[in-house]
Amino acid sequence: MSKSYKRWSKSEKLTILREVDQTGVVQTCRKFDVSTATFYHWKKTFDAHGESGFSETKSLADKKYKNLEEENRRLKKLLVDKDLALEAQKELLKKNLGQTM
Repeated sequence: MSKSYKRWSKSEKLTILREVDQTGVVQTCRKFDVSTATFYHWKKTFDAHGESGFSETKSLADKKYKNLEEENRRLKKLLVDKDLALEAQKELLKKNLGQTM
């Protein structure tokens, strides 16, 4: 039986983070059926970025940024390949001109 994954809203995450202060990590995680690893990941995010770390737009911005990085990497590779091909053509041209003289 496969377990379906729950998407937690920003307010749910903040509620869980606040309740941990009162009841403790283990009890709160059991109550809300959240793994401790997930809780500590949320805590790390909250400590680093505050409430804005849980916003939905952040994940969209991250995806766009990663897509742009990937496109940039591909374009750089194309440019290097093109430069290598140009260099090889120049070398062949020098050799051919050198043989005709």
